[in-house]
Amino acid sequence: MKNFKIKILLIALPILSFAGFNLFAATKASQELTGQIISYDKCNDSQFPVSNAFDNDVNTYFRSCAPFGNWIGLDLGEKFVITGLAYCPRMDSDYRDRLQLGVFEGANNPDFGDAVTLFVIHDLGERQLTTQEISCTRGFRYVRFVFPYAQIDGKNSYMSELKFYGYAGEGDDTHFPQITNLPTISIHTVAAQDITSKEEYVNGIVSVVFNDGTRFYSDSLKIKGRGNNSWTHPKKPYKMKLYHSAHLLDLPAKAKEWTLINSYGDKTLMRNMLAFDFSRRLQMPYTSPAEAVDVVLNGDYKGCYQLCDQIEVRTDRVETDEFDSTTVDTGYLIEIDAYAYLENKKFTSQTYGIPVSIKYPDEDEIKPEHETYIKDQFEKFVSSVNASDYKNPTTGFRKYLDIETFLRHFLVGEYSGNTDTYWSVKMSKKKSDDHFYFGPVWDFDLGFENDHRTYSITDKALTYNEWIALWTETSAAGGTKNMIRRILSDEGMITRLKEIYSGYRDSQVISIESLENVIDSCAAMLALSQDLNFKRWPIMNTKVHENPVIYGSYEGEVDNVRDYVSNRISWLDNKLNYIPAAIKQIPSSGNYSVKIFSSGGVLHVSELPTGCIIKVMDLSGRHLYEKQNITELALPLDRGVYVISIKNGSQTDIYKYPVY
Repeated sequence: MKNFKIKILLIALPILSFAGFNLFAATKASQELTGQIISYDKCNDSQFPVSNAFDNDVNTYFRSCAPFGNWIGLDLGEKFVITGLAYCPRMDSDYRDRLQLGVFEGANNPDFGDAVTLFVIHDLGERQLTTQEISCTRGFRYVRFVFPYAQIDGKNSYMSELKFYGYAGEGDDTHFPQITNLPTISIHTVAAQDITSKEEYVNGIVSVVFNDGTRFYSDSLKIKGRGNNSWTHPKKPYKMKLYHSAHLLDLPAKAKEWTLINSYGDKTLMRNMLAFDFSRRLQMPYTSPAEAVDVVLNGDYKGCYQLCDQIEVRTDRVETDEFDSTTVDTGYLIEIDAYAYLENKKFTSQTYGIPVSIKYPDEDEIKPEHETYIKDQFEKFVSSVNASDYKNPTTGFRKYLDIETFLRHFLVGEYSGNTDTYWSVKMSKKKSDDHFYFGPVWDFDLGFENDHRTYSITDKALTYNEWIALWTETSAAGGTKNMIRRILSDEGMITRLKEIYSGYRDSQVISIESLENVIDSCAAMLALSQDLNFKRWPIMNTKVHENPVIYGSYEGEVDNVRDYVSNRISWLDNKLNYIPAAIKQIPSSGNYSVKIFSSGGVLHVSELPTGCIIKVMDLSGRHLYEKQNITELALPLDRGVYVISIKNGSQTDIYKYPVY
């Protein structure tokens, strides 16, 4: 994260002093800026006028009595590069923290439609004028402070003093501030219109700052709500449609449509990222990015989101064949969808009663004959699963199901413990290909032990010893669960599932250590943003959505996920009868042999000859273990390569072996 340091500013103006605080300018060019006071105030009165915030008297103050939308600032008359700002809350006790999460912005349009976020108040220290260095090279004519959303009704916010510092000039776009170490996405809609619909777009402008403030992108956009259950939460998810196609944050797809995932019920803010990471490890054909970002909407800090692809047919997204209106044998994207009844283009299979929505071709392109074709093809698939010869490799379900994507999609759901895996399943079909391809994976807010209906997966899995997708407690659209159960009753599918899993385990692509490292990396990356997020949405000690347990802290939430992952991989190892390929029958120079392998940070040695002496050393020769007359050894060690010495009578054998 960029360190926002409180800095003394050196200016060629008289020294200002409030309550013992002295303020100077940073450079000879910087100065305290003056201009016409501007505001959007529906409750300004003679007792608390906006001028109080600019009168150099901390004992007077402006009161913002609107729940949200009130702001005050300056029209500087010309462009200035902003180098710093200062703010002071009302001095009385109990008022200070009401300015927390207030947003400072600079703009060149008087309506602040093109505004860039300069700073968000993280914490307030002593009740005094606090200065803040701003590292932004663009010049702005208009600057303002947007009062934060009132967390408690009737609790007004007060600003005693507000100041901006800088120097005249157009500046450039070399550097912009970020709220935290994460990219900052600022969105301003026309007339600051709120996003209240999933159907109607609102026009606006988006600004994206990333790469430690050195990269900047801005464009016109349309924005609306999205999601099903996620739309019901106070923290809303959004769909953005840019005017120009772009590689936002340098992500693979060049596209106009992007999603902002809210992760309201996921108090780790990382569950999607963890599941998507696992999907990439399994080499699914396409997995959406999930980039953690800070979002500001119309000057309101909305929290930590994940910028993801819009799931659509496009290069570097779902890559099926482009729609050809002249034939029904073309590319399709469909979804097994419990919410299909809300869609315009949909059908329900006769076999298993599975609801399906058609995502591609688009509604304005698809013709009735295309709808009939894809419905019939899906019916052939589900009927083949239910047929008496369903296991037949030529005439059974393999004729219509791509088993590689199906099994990898299945493993992501089982690893994550996603209770909604088969509530919504995206599938594609290519031209001149009868197969349905599963993926991409999506929506893991209830995964990783975050659903009271299945909690505790770790405990229940030991009792049930069954795939979570088949539990009665998990969700599925229509009869999808019965279809999955029948597919998995084919012994050949389980054999291939074991081969896929063991291949990634043996190569260490899947290991407890590497998966825990991803969790720790995400937690470190999200540390600052999650703190702000849960100030904006103070739910850490509240059960929201399907939360099974209140852990009371971000660290507790992350620890829960870490423990789950470790236990889940161990369960999968057992369920799939995983035996590491690293188990080797190592011949000795005598008439015996030993087996050596490592798993989960433990070195295993077995079939030791009676009476032998075994020693374990690191590569420096430091002795870590020595024992005589044992037949097997299980020794926890740090990751690395170790030397194993086995002395049997007058013969000594030396082995080097890695521990993972």
